[in-house]
Amino acid sequence: MGNNLLKGKRGVISGALDENSIAWKVAVRCVEEGASIVLTNAPVAMRMGEINKLAEQTGAKVIAADATEMADLENLFSTAVETLGGPLDFVLHSIGMSLNVRKKKDYTDLNYEWSQKTLDISAMSFHRMMQVLYKLDAMNEWGSILALTYIAAQRSFPDYNEMADAKALLESYARSFGYHWALKKKVRVNTISQSPTKTTAGSGVKGFGDFFDYADKMSPLGNASADDCANYCVALFSDLTRMVTMQNLFHDGGFSNMGMNPALLATEE
Repeated sequence: MGNNLLKGKRGVISGALDENSIAWKVAVRCVEEGASIVLTNAPVAMRMGEINKLAEQTGAKVIAADATEMADLENLFSTAVETLGGPLDFVLHSIGMSLNVRKKKDYTDLNYEWSQKTLDISAMSFHRMMQVLYKLDAMNEWGSILALTYIAAQRSFPDYNEMADAKALLESYARSFGYHWALKKKVRVNTISQSPTKTTAGSGVKGFGDFFDYADKMSPLGNASADDCANYCVALFSDLTRMVTMQNLFHDGGFSNMGMNPALLATEE
């Protein structure tokens, strides 16, 4: 049941593939809290996923957009403003893909053309989105822009491969563009560093199952779920967090501040 935290607000949610997607959960929670939304994803992802099912559930319009193409993003945000009846109050960037990971290339043997594509899709798309929104003046004052990230941007997680580099760049964009957005419209820009989450994309990382269990034991509260992440996104889209900007916010059950947890040392007799 909602509390009308987003009553009357308008937003765009990217990256919802299926019911396991964090973006899917965010879309549902935003509508429960009174928001009107537009959904978007790349055409190829839309063919693979179930976004039309989510659109029916939330009453949202779906606008296909390749986040690496400026013309697509210009169409997305101008159409979203027209469809929703005014400038946007929140935007979620939930986009990431690595060709090197998909093709099982080791970090010490990257294909650099693929790496450029990874950075374009997973990080530069965030800057592109913000730049288009900025130039179209498509955000309301005190709006909120979020992107999802992971702690591998700060620490070494070998199996996360080049996505760690992409997330580091993504977080830098939030800080750098966040300054300009604050001056222009008091819009805040943040990243959420989420626990390992059993999404379609996350589960594709080598050794994900073992690491998910490791992180769950290391975190004193356990791993944060996709549903909990959706609640956190709602809070950051709401007026309750107006003065939070340019931050990388850990949503990981305490994992990011742990050194050692005795639970990991426990062995069966």
